[in-house]
Amino acid sequence: MLAAMVYGGDWLVVRYRNWRHRDIFGSISVTQVYVIHEKNGKTQYQYVPPQDQVCVHALFPHFGYSPCWYVSRHAEKQIDI
Repeated sequence: MLAAMVYGGDWLVVRYRNWRHRDIFGSISVTQVYVIHEKNGKTQYQYVPPQDQVCVHALFPHFGYSPCWYVSRHAEKQIDI
């Protein structure tokens, strides 16, 4: 019950800020790293240039975007190939 109330309050705050035309979205630079496991047991890393990822200034995900506090803590994504 408490979790539902916190999420509902966060949703109301985001909707109110959107209604008042305040900036509810942010952008954080995210770097992707491809981790390539080769047959000979070696590992190769390929870095992709940083890309901006849209996020929402809230505690929980809204409008299909992750919260900015989460994206900033996970600014490097590793993709295993």
